[in-house]
Amino acid sequence: MRYTFNDNKVEIEHNGLFDLKKTFECGQCFRFDMTENNIWHGVVRDKEINLYEKSGKVVIYPVTKEEFESFWCDFFDLNRDYEAINNKLSENDVLKNAASYGKGIRILKQDPWEALCSFIISQNNNIPRIKGIIKRLCETYGNKLRNDYSFPCADVIAKLTVEDLAPLRSGFRAKYIIDAAKKVSSGEINLEEIAAQSGDEAREKLTTIYGVGKKVADCTLLFGMGHIDICPIDVWIKRALSYFFNNDFPECAKEYAGIAQQYLFYYARETKLNL
Repeated sequence: MRYTFNDNKVEIEHNGLFDLKKTFECGQCFRFDMTENNIWHGVVRDKEINLYEKSGKVVIYPVTKEEFESFWCDFFDLNRDYEAINNKLSENDVLKNAASYGKGIRILKQDPWEALCSFIISQNNNIPRIKGIIKRLCETYGNKLRNDYSFPCADVIAKLTVEDLAPLRSGFRAKYIIDAAKKVSSGEINLEEIAAQSGDEAREKLTTIYGVGKKVADCTLLFGMGHIDICPIDVWIKRALSYFFNNDFPECAKEYAGIAQQYLFYYARETKLNL
């Protein structure tokens, strides 16, 4: 990829390997929304960002060269060679089609605590409601930014009660959020250490949090810790794996299972496959 910096903007030439709509609407993140001006607005930690597509490029602003290189480049996974990954996946005909349809999806390297908390909220929930709960959480307990609010840190949430979270309308998930925050805040759950562990070790540790099962743990590992070999299994992906691959990805996809499942989901949705 090539980057051009000018007036607190960066233009990214990506050869079709960075599609904003596909990336932000594939269910991996909940704080990026399209504005009425066809500009995406998002918040990560305490940083606000805007993005749009122009002449085959992605434009990001406001951002300095230093901030882009030290933070956003990693967040958008821009140093990973998705073209090489797509070529590897294309050794299988089904995944070749899926990669063609899903080309441009990038796995975001989100803040581990925000990913953990967000996917706890996502349990038995739909996207609009998940976004609503997270929005209320940030507006109530986050810090005011230019136009939005930061995601509240675990230390802040750990001091709250289930009753304090009642206005968020998160239901049974409130007690899970509190337990996760207390364990992260106390150091019992060290997210940085967990991110460096193998998938099995990390999953085992994350599932000691009340209400965190395999799927939430795996979503945290994939979307918050960069474990692209992890494939969160829900009812849909279980059916897809059974339908296409006799219940497991082919060998060419094992190392990139998290990316492969995002492509597969997009492929099935766009072609209206009835699994």
